[in-house]
Amino acid sequence: MAASGKLPALVTTIDNEACLHQRSTSVRKDGDVVIGCFLCLYFYIYYTGTMGIEPLREFYVMPLAPNNYLNYLAFIFAIEEINRDPLLLPNISLGYEYHSFLYSHWRILENSLILLTGQHEAPNYICGTETKCAAVLTELTWGSSAQIGPLLELYRFPQVTFGSFDPTMTDSGQYPSLHQVAPKDTYLPLAMVSLMVHFHWTWVGLLITEGHKGLQFLSAITSEMDKNEICVAFVKMLSTSAVSYMSSLKKHDILTTDTRSANVVVIYYDSDSANDVNYNIAQDLVTWKIWVSNSRWHADLIGRDFILDPFHGILVFSHHHEEISGFKTFVQAATPFKYPEDTYLFIYWSKNFDCSFSESDCALKNCIPNASLAWLPPNRFDTIMSDRSYNMYNAVYAVAYALHEMLFEEVLTPPMRNTKVMMFFPWQLHHFLKNVQFINPAGDKVNLDDRRKLDSQYDILNFWNFPEGLRLMVKLGTFSSQAPNGQKMTLSEDIIEWATGVIKTPRSVCSESCNPGFRKSPQEGKAACCFDCTPCPENEIANESNVEQCAKCPDHQYTNIQRSYCLDKTVTFLAYEEPLGKVLAGAALSLSVLSAAVLGLFVKHRDIPIVKANNRALSYTLLISLTCCFLCSLLFIGQPNTATCILQQITFAVVFTVAVSTVLAKTITVVLAFKATVPGRRMRQLLVSGAPNSIIPICTLIQLTLCGVWMGTNPPYIDTDAHSEHNHIIIVCNKGSLTAFYCVLGYLGSLALANFTVAFLARNLPDTFNEAKFLTFSMLVFCSVWVTFLPVYHSSKGKAMVAMEVFSILASSAGLLGCIFAPKCYIILLRQGNNFLSGLKGKTHSGRREVS
Repeated sequence: MAASGKLPALVTTIDNEACLHQRSTSVRKDGDVVIGCFLCLYFYIYYTGTMGIEPLREFYVMPLAPNNYLNYLAFIFAIEEINRDPLLLPNISLGYEYHSFLYSHWRILENSLILLTGQHEAPNYICGTETKCAAVLTELTWGSSAQIGPLLELYRFPQVTFGSFDPTMTDSGQYPSLHQVAPKDTYLPLAMVSLMVHFHWTWVGLLITEGHKGLQFLSAITSEMDKNEICVAFVKMLSTSAVSYMSSLKKHDILTTDTRSANVVVIYYDSDSANDVNYNIAQDLVTWKIWVSNSRWHADLIGRDFILDPFHGILVFSHHHEEISGFKTFVQAATPFKYPEDTYLFIYWSKNFDCSFSESDCALKNCIPNASLAWLPPNRFDTIMSDRSYNMYNAVYAVAYALHEMLFEEVLTPPMRNTKVMMFFPWQLHHFLKNVQFINPAGDKVNLDDRRKLDSQYDILNFWNFPEGLRLMVKLGTFSSQAPNGQKMTLSEDIIEWATGVIKTPRSVCSESCNPGFRKSPQEGKAACCFDCTPCPENEIANESNVEQCAKCPDHQYTNIQRSYCLDKTVTFLAYEEPLGKVLAGAALSLSVLSAAVLGLFVKHRDIPIVKANNRALSYTLLISLTCCFLCSLLFIGQPNTATCILQQITFAVVFTVAVSTVLAKTITVVLAFKATVPGRRMRQLLVSGAPNSIIPICTLIQLTLCGVWMGTNPPYIDTDAHSEHNHIIIVCNKGSLTAFYCVLGYLGSLALANFTVAFLARNLPDTFNEAKFLTFSMLVFCSVWVTFLPVYHSSKGKAMVAMEVFSILASSAGLLGCIFAPKCYIILLRQGNNFLSGLKGKTHSGRREVS
């Protein structure tokens, strides 16, 4: 990039200050033992228009965001604190050597060689003999480690990294000289998913930066989300640029149309890729999203104040650590006048406190008196120690404690009077670094052995933004992997500041929850969290939201209208109190009274010809049996019990058999009476002897035998019907043996069919008071009722089935009563002249008067 080109808004330039170009970006302080440090504080823009290709010395120095500088201050603070400690490394002073870590292959190697050899010239020509550097502290990414790692491994030079823990660095075995201070992020996916579960967010997007750590995190969090039935709305893998200003040259489509359905987005990134995420989301002016991040969110867009900040209300998971006493005071006291060799602080001071430069020695002048970094707002410089600054602090102490152990075991020899060099080889430090364990001044336990690292505890932070762009960090709660289930996360919801424009707790779902009474029906081709709500089928309920299957109610219960819970069914039966029971009982009593009245009428007029005709005794028997038929229907009404269930079927079978067999006897009597008109014939003897009357006991005895077999094998019993009516359990009489029941009905039907056949054949026999036609019609009605009864009975359920049975009994009995006895009652009551001999004169056998 040419120096004269227009620089992006994110880049701070220094114009007309050529003297600054001559300042070194490295910082050194001598000591008995020196700890090296690589930090990325600067970007270099070369005059040649190329970047990272030719090793030219002419460049513009441009400071990064100050959060990286806070790591450097933690580095200096820890060394000065250790030098003041009389118990740790007594009589040995620690020095430091800082080199700027540049995104340039040749610069990375150059600084590594300077640190290893103590020389600025190429080592092939001048061989250094002394070095004080015991270890180097780095925040290297995987790509950078691939460049300097092999070089440092040649010397087995100890590297202590303070960046986020990377299991690949140790598991691969490529870098045995590398030690990691940061705690593991094993439980970070679980912590984030616990937050999703807490707020019922089931539709969450993922923004993951490229690299093996991003892929590991993606695999872990999607697995946890699957376990908790949370769906991934989208996954965006972000390509990271080498430096932040390159983001402005290329528009990254981070959030596109397909990502707008999710209101919650998880951002996982490493420190050196945060700028890409920040810049592009801010460039799109994406607001009203809930961001969840894996590290303390830095104000990387330094100097840009957003009234509608897209990151307002972001939720951040930060490793828990105690506050380091004295660090804020140290930061407040850090000035370029106290540390004149610090180029970064020199530049930063000039830009923030209105300083000018002396032309003679390029010194700062006319600055705001007594200025301090603590004066700056948090979006410009935050004095609170970040995760990486805290890891840097612990890394310095880890090297110090390892040196202390070497001194205690006499591996490290203090400098003699005539030499300033410690007598040890850097590779000897590995054993002590690997096994070092200590309690830092804040009271936290630290160790560098990844197999002994404690489970992580996270602070849940919320960043508030004010209209002027200030960012305030508020601790909402904690997450501890060691706490019991259900108590791992504590959260104060009442102090959360959500995204701009969001007033209440936001929702992020693909489909709204299904209310009780509905079940989730998956949408084809979409994630499990995308579904339709389908009402539960009949007699099934869903008493919770978002159920996948409805539950069936027990037989003794039924669903409410909303189908959200089961209700106990009411026990019912065909009772006398209900309208249908009253109608049927009234009809049965009325018809039985009517039948008794007819019987009384016949008894009163027993001597008249129409009563005597066709066997008076059979008429009495038929009327009595019909009365019993009407009354037996009352056994079907009311609450059933074992006795009534048995009596229903036996009484029905017997009395109807008596009635039908009586009608059959009357029909045969008519036939015999016609055939017996010739004297001396055998038919006359049968008629006189009363043989037709024997049909009744014979037929009844057969029916009683069938009923006896029925009662002896599988008699009727009390049963319940829980399915016929939605909200009732109906007490009914189960027929027991259906075979026996149909045998009884079949036998009764056979009698009726035989009766109908005989009566039909005798319907035209000439005789006065001939009943054959009436008998034929009565049996036609009787058979029609019961033929109709069978299909209707089987298609009915519950009380309707019982009512159908009662109705068939009453209808068939009433048919017999009306068809046989109604004409006779008419003659007896209204045409009494036809009942006497004088009324019969002048009639032929055909019933017609002779023509005079």
